[in-house]
Amino acid sequence: MKKTIISIALLGFSASAMAEAPGGPNCGWGNMLFEDQAGIAPHFLATTTNGTSGNATFGMTTGTNGCSVDGKLTYGGKSLLGSIMGEFSEDVARGEGEALNAVAVMYGIEQEDRASFATAMHTNFQTLFPSENVTADEVMASMNEIMKANAQLAKYVA
Repeated sequence: MKKTIISIALLGFSASAMAEAPGGPNCGWGNMLFEDQAGIAPHFLATTTNGTSGNATFGMTTGTNGCSVDGKLTYGGKSLLGSIMGEFSEDVARGEGEALNAVAVMYGIEQEDRASFATAMHTNFQTLFPSENVTADEVMASMNEIMKANAQLAKYVA
């Protein structure tokens, strides 16, 4: 069940993150085809058209197709950790679980280092979750500090 929830959350976040494509809100043939339309279906179809034909990438490289790389990329969605915070805290308390593994994957932690990651998070549960009102950003900042202090995990954080 948790795998299904995490999968749906990841798919939903990736679809919403792609609604305004890199290269600008007017970038690619998909945006041209579905111009002036709103809602999930036109955004999804525009993104799919841009992604499968490679025209947005071409447009960003050549400055055509309504694309520009001058602006800064933004993301207005919810972080993965924020969306699974309850499951993650339970997994950290146990020292194992799907949400804990999903966060390890998010950090790019290689399979051979995931047990060390799980142990480090479990050992530092009180640091990660000092109160029930802790935010995802605070947990991530604490995780970064814990990982920096761990010789095996320091390579995954800057």
